[in-house]
Amino acid sequence: MKVSEHISENEEYIRSTCENCDDVIIRPMKLGEGQKTDCLVAFIEVAVSNMMLEDSVVGKFINQLWTLPEEQMRSFVEKNGAGISDTGTFETLEEALESMLAGNAIFFMDGYGKAVKISSKGYPSMGVTKAESEKVLRGSKEGFADSVKVNTALIRKRVRSTGLKVEELRVGVRSDTVVALVYMEELVYPKLLEEIKERMGQFEIDGVLDSGMIEQLTEEDWLSPFPQFETTERPDRAAMEALNGRIVLLCDNSPVALLLPTVFNSFVKVSEDRYNRFEMVSFQRLLRYGAIFAALLISGFYLAVINFHTQILPANLILSFAEARKGVPFPSMVEILLMELAFELIREAGVRMPGPLSGTIGIVGGLIIGDAAVGANLVSPMTVVVVAVSALSSLGIPNEEFSAPFRLLKYGFILLGGFLGCFGLTVGLFLLAGHLSGLVSFHIPYMMPFVSRELQGYQDEKDNLLRGPFRTLKSRPVFARRDQRIRLKEKGGK
Repeated sequence: MKVSEHISENEEYIRSTCENCDDVIIRPMKLGEGQKTDCLVAFIEVAVSNMMLEDSVVGKFINQLWTLPEEQMRSFVEKNGAGISDTGTFETLEEALESMLAGNAIFFMDGYGKAVKISSKGYPSMGVTKAESEKVLRGSKEGFADSVKVNTALIRKRVRSTGLKVEELRVGVRSDTVVALVYMEELVYPKLLEEIKERMGQFEIDGVLDSGMIEQLTEEDWLSPFPQFETTERPDRAAMEALNGRIVLLCDNSPVALLLPTVFNSFVKVSEDRYNRFEMVSFQRLLRYGAIFAALLISGFYLAVINFHTQILPANLILSFAEARKGVPFPSMVEILLMELAFELIREAGVRMPGPLSGTIGIVGGLIIGDAAVGANLVSPMTVVVVAVSALSSLGIPNEEFSAPFRLLKYGFILLGGFLGCFGLTVGLFLLAGHLSGLVSFHIPYMMPFVSRELQGYQDEKDNLLRGPFRTLKSRPVFARRDQRIRLKEKGGK
């Protein structure tokens, strides 16, 4: 519906549309010389500053109109407030209301057939805080906020180039959530950009309240437990990946960004891998890969050894295991499953507990339950050790979303090791490797660069299982366009 020149018609439409919306303030007023011109301002109560305040953007705009003659008022508004604020005009009432619900004020003037947007402070939100799930010893401590505008600014702060593009889309029929795609124009593949837009346009949903909903709706293999989008709470990591040719997806009201495409190896990297020396980074990365295998296999391998393959153990160790299991009423598999579930329960309780208690419940709960279970002869001491190493290894995986599938698949390997021994573990590993090799993320093989190194235009960036010296990291990953793979070179040389 077009904005009418008769302000009474506009007011009637807004009041009928916003009926029973007590947080929407509709304020008629008379402005201009002699206060003869009817005007109207509509805004969300908390999102817009008090118009009586002199330092309010809306207040300054209204004050400018207060004494102008009527013929000058329209000229002033037409010129977008003479630069006094971030303003814009709308031809239809639907667009004007959409802008109001985004946190702006909308202004109507009798005889002027457009609505004027006046930006204000916007909705309240949590500001920039520390990244809680990706803590580092070196590098920026900033984390993403809840506002998509703040988050794009945090990336722009680190990449001050007009080549960094920010495209905004709207998803959610009723939530009308703003989603921003951030990328380097000269590095990203145009087809990749079009594909993510196409996937986001394939679904229609009432509301999108977090980037996790977009992730689940746009994944290609949505039945796989492995994430095909990488998540980050760190603006420096997002900026780093944009420079690698990847797309950063930011969702309003979410402090978590999505990085795409992604590969298995990306989940093992952390942002400070670029800031530290290559020897320590390589060692830490090997530890993380070891943690992945330990979290997945150690419980199942323990059951396979004590049930089927005791001959691989020294005699003294076999006797020690037998002595420790004296009086335990449950089979070894039941022991492992009980303790694994107990540790998962402790982990969940630690996440849900408020503040300082969360760290305490994990340490104290583990010690008390483990010691009590051994003292009551419910489990053997070795079982507690194995489960504790398994839990510790899962915490050593940098990305929480990436560690989740290994925590789940661990139970499958416990059953395979308990019933079939090492043969079962081998079958499980073959099935897992086959599944991972078949996954793709926006046409990039999930196990890149360990597979498909023969892809046309592939260049080894020397930052995989081990990280080379910084001077040798001259190539961008496979995500970047082929003609833009070189990112480091000496001046005047190669």
